[in-house]
Amino acid sequence: MKKLIFAIVALAIAFVSQAQLPSVKLRDINGQTVDTSTLSNDGKPMIVSFFATWCKPCLRELKAINEVYEEWQEETGVRLIAVSIDEGQNSSKVRPLAESEGWEYQVLLDPNGEMKRALGIQMIPYVMVLDGQGNIVYQHNGYTDGGEEELISKVRSLSD
Repeated sequence: MKKLIFAIVALAIAFVSQAQLPSVKLRDINGQTVDTSTLSNDGKPMIVSFFATWCKPCLRELKAINEVYEEWQEETGVRLIAVSIDEGQNSSKVRPLAESEGWEYQVLLDPNGEMKRALGIQMIPYVMVLDGQGNIVYQHNGYTDGGEEELISKVRSLSD
């Protein structure tokens, strides 16, 4: 019986550690449909950040990342995808925000919360790091100043 329980626990851990992005159809800020299960970065790590235009910690985090994003890309090849959970009229604010902030990363819209629900996300900001095979290897919610350093250290550890 102990072996069976151990096997089930080991299988559950393996499943969770190999979780990938679900297949959800979202639109980017240019109106193009994107299947989230096809997001990739040519074998390099990705960061997926869930945010909303009204979420101050989310915007601080994305601004902090934006300031070092070019350096991160040169060093590790990481790709960032920002997913807005803004609903209704607020979703129309996402593109102007991304443009005014000069975000170079892809921005997707999840106005019905489909991707957020599929991943069981309760609070934002919520950030995930995916390895080069698309496996979710790190997840974190909330943001404090300097938290982006933890993200890049996770990305760097995947590049070793």
